[in-house]
Amino acid sequence: MDNQTQTEIEAAVLQRLIDHLRNRTDVQNIDMMNLAGFCRNCLSRWYAEAAAEKGISIDKLESREIIYGMPFEKWKKHYQKEASPEQQKKFQETHQEV
Repeated sequence: MDNQTQTEIEAAVLQRLIDHLRNRTDVQNIDMMNLAGFCRNCLSRWYAEAAAEKGISIDKLESREIIYGMPFEKWKKHYQKEASPEQQKKFQETHQEV
């Protein structure tokens, strides 16, 4: 497989993941962090970092809107729930600084 084809496939996979997460608003970021070690906010940060490597400046809110498919504050208002004590405890356990 040539590099261009690989890049196109990787881009399609990423877009599919983004679309999937936009449709799964029931999945909370803290659950993703606790299970996979990344969330939508991580994806948006990685997006902005990749853009910066290409000399394109995208701020935090712009990159979040790209990943969430809407302004971040709107997503939070409609879909984000308060993390339970169990979720918070798991997050603390799995994200301790070593």
